[in-house]
Amino acid sequence: IRLVVEEGLNQLPYTECTVTTPTGHKYEGVRFEKGNCGVSIMRSGEAMEQGLRDCCRSIRIGKILIQSDEETQRAKVYYAKFPPDIHRRKVLLMYPILSTGNTVIEAVKVLVEHGVQPSVIILLSLFSTPHGAKSIIQEFPEITILTTEVHPVAPTHFGQKYFGTD
Repeated sequence: IRLVVEEGLNQLPYTECTVTTPTGHKYEGVRFEKGNCGVSIMRSGEAMEQGLRDCCRSIRIGKILIQSDEETQRAKVYYAKFPPDIHRRKVLLMYPILSTGNTVIEAVKVLVEHGVQPSVIILLSLFSTPHGAKSIIQEFPEITILTTEVHPVAPTHFGQKYFGTD
């Protein structure tokens, strides 16, 4: 999780700055530009929040709850809470298991409804299927997807294992 989060942060805009260390030495470093946030797709996306907080303590984090209807298999949004100025922010969308892509597509639609441009959304995922990634890119070609592995079979039990509810 931490490696994907760090690479996502590497994609965000930054400015150079001079940092004075505790010993008084000057160091040429970088600082994130203002206007970044994370959004986790509940519940498995929340597993990635700590990794983001470890890297950026004060970053704002929004949440979306999307569940699939058991009969139709269509994703439905039940809850969405974002920073009020999300339309001006770059968004790290956190969802560890990208299987069909339907949940992420619905999440991106909700973000677009709130004024977020797909070009500023970076999807952070641990495991992706080729079908899921293609589905998202076909619907939103401007989105950036970062993942550790693309494989035809995704470990859909990740959330249960991570939260100990299996």
